[in-house]
Amino acid sequence: METPQPPDSWPIPQKILVLLAHPDDPEFFCGATLARWARLGHEIHYILLTCGDKGGDLNTTPSDLCTSRQTEQENAARVLGVRSVRFLNLEDGYLVPSLELRREMVRIIRREKPDILVTCDPTNLYPSSGYGLNHPDHRAAGQVVLDAVFPAAGNPHFFPELLHEGFEPHTPREVWVSLTAQPNVTLDVTDTWEIKLQALKEHKSQIGDPAEFEKRMRARHTEDSTEEAPRYEERFHVIKFHA
Repeated sequence: METPQPPDSWPIPQKILVLLAHPDDPEFFCGATLARWARLGHEIHYILLTCGDKGGDLNTTPSDLCTSRQTEQENAARVLGVRSVRFLNLEDGYLVPSLELRREMVRIIRREKPDILVTCDPTNLYPSSGYGLNHPDHRAAGQVVLDAVFPAAGNPHFFPELLHEGFEPHTPREVWVSLTAQPNVTLDVTDTWEIKLQALKEHKSQIGDPAEFEKRMRARHTEDSTEEAPRYEERFHVIKFHA
């Protein structure tokens, strides 16, 4: 019997665009998968909607926090093998899936023309990955990105002004929705879990005590594995627009 191919067994290198809300979201949500894809030769780019200017020490100014978190994110992305990181620098905590922001997401998708797009699940109010209530920015980011993907990015009748800017319609072939309660794809990422941990450790302003953080992350192995022989997975809801 043939061994089934993993769902990310693309025959040629893919351009992968990660559109999420905050610095550290890519690493927490799917860092081991991104490391796996980079190792396989795929081209990964991040665009983050905010710089996380409220997520940290209350004694640090938002401006200083923004600067430090951008640096942390660039360092973490380098660990994973990500090609580029860009920030839209919208205000942390105030994301709204407005028509204006949807237009900007359509502009980005048409400009970057990714084969694979990664975002997060806007319907997941109670995530199970270590905290009880999902951040509203996560949900807003997922909502506006998915609304941009379909039906707008590939349809010239949506935001026709973008045609005049030179941005032709484009729909990613696949959308991988992370931080989801409705997964339809599970990847074994044991081989790249250590890379994910190293990348997350670059987010020094977010993780607290590094040893305790590492202990918590290593405990996230699957139920059918042990601390001596751990196995790790990351889950997605994958939407395919083209065969």
